[in-house]
Amino acid sequence: MTTQTMASTGPKIDWKRLIFLTLGLALFCIINFSPAWPDAVDPTGKQFVLTPEAKGALAVFMLAGIWWVFEVVPIGVTSLTIGVMQVLFMVRPANKAFKDFMDPSVLFIFASLVIGMVFTKTGLTKRLAYKMLSVVGEKTSMIYLGCFVVTAALTHIMAHTAVAATMYPLLITIYSMYADDNNPTKFGKGLFIGMAYVAGAGSIVTLLGAARGAVALGFYKDIVGHEISFFHLSYYMFPIGWIMVFILWGFFMIFFKPEKKTIPGLKEKAVRLNSEMGGLTRNEILAAIIIFTCIAVMSMRSFIPALQPIDKTAIILISTILFFILGILDLKDLEAIPWNIILLFGGAMSIGFCLWETGAAQWLAINWLTMFQNSHWFVFVMSIAFFVMMMTNFIMNVAAIAISLPVALVIAPYLGVSPEVIVFASLVTAGMPFLLLVGAAPNAIAYDSKQFTTGEFFNYGIPASIILMIIVGVAVAVIWPLMGMPILTN
Repeated sequence: MTTQTMASTGPKIDWKRLIFLTLGLALFCIINFSPAWPDAVDPTGKQFVLTPEAKGALAVFMLAGIWWVFEVVPIGVTSLTIGVMQVLFMVRPANKAFKDFMDPSVLFIFASLVIGMVFTKTGLTKRLAYKMLSVVGEKTSMIYLGCFVVTAALTHIMAHTAVAATMYPLLITIYSMYADDNNPTKFGKGLFIGMAYVAGAGSIVTLLGAARGAVALGFYKDIVGHEISFFHLSYYMFPIGWIMVFILWGFFMIFFKPEKKTIPGLKEKAVRLNSEMGGLTRNEILAAIIIFTCIAVMSMRSFIPALQPIDKTAIILISTILFFILGILDLKDLEAIPWNIILLFGGAMSIGFCLWETGAAQWLAINWLTMFQNSHWFVFVMSIAFFVMMMTNFIMNVAAIAISLPVALVIAPYLGVSPEVIVFASLVTAGMPFLLLVGAAPNAIAYDSKQFTTGEFFNYGIPASIILMIIVGVAVAVIWPLMGMPILTN
């Protein structure tokens, strides 16, 4: 074989990967080593300095965003890079940068994935899938709708991460009856991305869907001086959450219209397979008792004061421990957990806390919101919603709420804007990060299906995010005023 032939058969250079790999590193260097940036000044005249550490946090933030979107390395490896860059460039010490990889929120996601694994291994997933398919029938459009409605409804009573982990194996079973292999299809993309999007839409309706609601209402009480109740929040959020669920169904029917309109014989097959499974097994009964007991206890934390001091992560991890004690899972199952997803969220927590602790996030929030302090009230409210939407795609939505609401609630009185509309608009967009996998656990869980790339998720997230902002605008200008929400204070 000649040298020329050997060269022609050598590995090809992935130029796209190389360009974005280099771009991420270049932006990191430009931001990190640039001269000091101007201070941020809030409406009261208080100055916020962007320290070298905070500038370093923004540099890591940019690198991670580019590497995650274009998947130049596995998403879990990008997360490890986040920790390493913080330490190497003295943004934060190692005992802080890497400690966040085992934050309670990351362990909650771990336990949620274990629950999904148990549903699959015991056969509960197949039972649920066959029951659903026997109800919704053979039309793929109705299968979309059935899956989306069930997902959204479950997030009213349990955390959307746990819902995603529960629905994921069910969707895998449904998809196996649509396609003979795991190769990506439009239906597969729509099914899994749709589950992630709808889990966010449903989770805004009650305080049980995610922690962000309780955090936002806590800030509201501290700054404004009165409370927003559980049912008061649900009253205003219910129409917006469900409007988004049905709009997203239409969205996926347009962008991911299934290749097949129907799956002939599906209903009969689902009924037959369900009957062939026979009665519930010991492991199915034990798993169901453990899972639903943990869900019930986590849900009751909002109503029973004695349970409130117990973190939900400890409660859900009890299920993991019991699965192994009772022999439902074994060592092989532990080794099969998708650690790429766990690392992804470890990195997301690390960069989120990094932006928060260094003051970079507050600097961003003040610079952004003060740009609109003399704007029309509607523009100001939408600017807050937009900022929260963008930040929640990169950092925990709890942190996005925490850095933006205090600033927004200080500016609001100058524009005669009711603090209530600011809180609700922020909570809507905080619940629906449609651009990046790190924005919410359901996004990452859906990615494990291998039906879509991070780039595809980002690209389709752009029109979905535009739709979300339009719905928020309609809610602020029309729906909430009609429902009795005070929008202006004068």
